Amino acid sequence: MQKILITGANRGLGLEFTRQYAAEGWHIIACCRSPESADELNTLAAGNSNIIVEKLDVADFAAIDQLGVKYKDTPIDILLNNAGIIGPIPIDENIARQHFGQMEYDIWEDVMRVNCYAPMKLTETFMGNVAASNQKKIICISSSVGSISEMNIPGVAYASSKTALNRAMTIAARELKPKGVIVGLFCPGYVKTRMDAFGYAMVEIEESISLLRPMIEALTLEDSGSFRGHDGRIIGW
Repeated sequence: MQKILITGANRGLGLEFTRQYAAEGWHIIACCRSPESADELNTLAAGNSNIIVEKLDVADFAAIDQLGVKYKDTPIDILLNNAGIIGPIPIDENIARQHFGQMEYDIWEDVMRVNCYAPMKLTETFMGNVAASNQKKIICISSSVGSISEMNIPGVAYASSKTALNRAMTIAARELKPKGVIVGLFCPGYVKTRMDAFGYAMVEIEESISLLRPMIEALTLEDSGSFRGHDGRIIGW
């Protein structure tokens, strides 16, 4: 039976990943920070015995270690690093708290910890589980705003966290390739989640995940370290 560990599984992309993989009979370790308030995830799990809900704040590295101990001998086909934060979104120029010249460094630190450090910590913790599986895949949900060549946005914290994630994971891909582990980075598109603060998103959550899943399935070792959009396009660095 194929198994996937998903972070940020209580809403948005993570919840839809959980729903779609569950529909195909996967065993799912669905992680979220506050299971007690994850109503949709709990309802989904109540109707599917293959879903196990685990409490995990990805910013708490000790908690990641504890989860790693709990699943020490469990092969995990896909480690899906989905959890992420965008940080405060400026409403006007006076509160552009992650823009150059007005940076609040505690915000930047929080965004980097969740978006970059945590996926790397999870990768290091569970790489043995992934290597012991059949699919051997580590997938990170990134963003095209992390592309230096393609995007130019004022939000320093979020953009730099995704750039750092992309670079860190290309290094992880190189290090894990001898073990047969495949690392993939994907931008889900401008999706209609709660992170769409301005209401400009055009991509439905279900559509995005329905497009991403076949691409994740098709990844080979030769693709390891690649960065793709939900449309399959290779995104420039």
